[in-house]
Amino acid sequence: MKDKNCGYCMRGELLEKFGIYICDLEVSTLILFKEQSKRGRCIVAYKDHVSEIVDISDEERNKFFADVNRAAKAIHKVFKPNKLNYGAYGDTGCHLHIHLCPKYKDGDEWGGTFTMNPGKVFLTDEEYAQMIEQIKAAL
Repeated sequence: MKDKNCGYCMRGELLEKFGIYICDLEVSTLILFKEQSKRGRCIVAYKDHVSEIVDISDEERNKFFADVNRAAKAIHKVFKPNKLNYGAYGDTGCHLHIHLCPKYKDGDEWGGTFTMNPGKVFLTDEEYAQMIEQIKAAL
């Protein structure tokens, strides 16, 4: 099931407003978050347009969290954060997804409250491409 107004479902211009497609995983899509104040921040979005984790079977949930784990391992390998936070939000975009937010002791917000989209750090196309290649190689 897809929603024509959802960037996770439709990709293209809707996704490009906030993220860059990296690859498909077993039951989800891995996306690089464009705002990179948390270097390596990604999103794992479930393949279908469902709102809640309870909307999928136990088997699909287990596969989804295996995808989250796979992406988390790649982020740890490539970016070596001091902590990786996991955020499951969706008040406005009701598509099951998890934000993987690396935190660094010498970075902004260490020990503080997480800001969803601080709008501080955007990269060049080449820098995004390099990050994506590093993540793909680590998967």
